[in-house]
Amino acid sequence: MPSVRVRDGESIDSALKHFKKQCEREGVISEAKKREHYDKPSVKKKKKIIAARKKAAKRKRFSSSR
Repeated sequence: MPSVRVRDGESIDSALKHFKKQCEREGVISEAKKREHYDKPSVKKKKKIIAARKKAAKRKRFSSSR
């Protein structure tokens, strides 16, 4: 868990900004978004296959134009 030490005379806004930046660096926000809802293993597999197809099609489009 990220933690921020507030310096003497530092405003709460700047301390909050430091905390948010540290959370982003450690991946806390992205991890929370990923765990926001549960996907069954079969759904995960389908999403992975669809993403691979899209990536292959995109790669094919760019390689044919060059």
